[in-house]
Amino acid sequence: MAKKLPKIVREIQKNPPHEIDYSYQKNISYSQISMFKQCQRKWALHYKDKISQRDVSIYLVFGIAIHEVIQEYLTVFYEQSKAAANRLELIDRFQEVFIESYQKQYKQNNEVHFSDAVEMREFFEDGVEILRFFKKKVGGYFSKRGTYLVGIELPIINTPNKMLNNLLFKGMLDVVLYHERSDTFTIIDIKTSTRGWHDKMKKNEDKQFQLILYKKYFSELYNIPLDKIDIKFFIVKRKLYENCDWAQTRIQEFSPPSGKIKLNRANKYVNDFMSHVFNSQGKIKEQNYPCTCGYCE
Repeated sequence: MAKKLPKIVREIQKNPPHEIDYSYQKNISYSQISMFKQCQRKWALHYKDKISQRDVSIYLVFGIAIHEVIQEYLTVFYEQSKAAANRLELIDRFQEVFIESYQKQYKQNNEVHFSDAVEMREFFEDGVEILRFFKKKVGGYFSKRGTYLVGIELPIINTPNKMLNNLLFKGMLDVVLYHERSDTFTIIDIKTSTRGWHDKMKKNEDKQFQLILYKKYFSELYNIPLDKIDIKFFIVKRKLYENCDWAQTRIQEFSPPSGKIKLNRANKYVNDFMSHVFNSQGKIKEQNYPCTCGYCE
């Protein structure tokens, strides 16, 4: 039987943010800002000129499938029981979503294949190993004791710059948990990786800022003190190192620093993007957007 939800969790679930009114508002997302950071020309082609630049790949297909299956497991885990979650046929569900996701990306790629049977089999088997490890070791990463599921794919919408109030940032939080005894929230972002994140990747602020901004906007949206919100990347690895002298796992957790300095830097990251791209009316500026990836030209 599901536990009675704390009042604060019920309030969040009953009060989602107002949807964006596209008749006069525009949305920006972290993936959009990341694309601009990687290549301004690519961003302009996609968002200004409306020329699709979708990057289809087996990595995207794999990530979508892993995300969905882990999220389905955690929904049952918290809303019903661990036993009920363990009765889910995770491998069958993964195969189903994996195939569906590939077919969808294939159609969006003008029905041109971007993988082959050998590669797809390899990625599928990697996913099977991740899910077997996750199911066996889930208790080491997630606890039901005093912890409640706030949401899966929980939407947040925020106005980063009040001077540009028709530009709204929208994000989807993979997993949000609430721990009643400490009165704290944890925002979890699931990432897929080949062999995990090394130190350089952990220090990459382009990766860190996504969760840091989610923390800031979640705090502002629901009036929750920043020190009551923890953030964590939940990284699942497709591969393990061979002939390794230390114990390895399929899961890696990383909580980036998110104090005042980092929050200010993340906020500046978004506002620099907005001021570079949009004019005072919130319209995209007519200017040169150079290619730095070598692909767009």
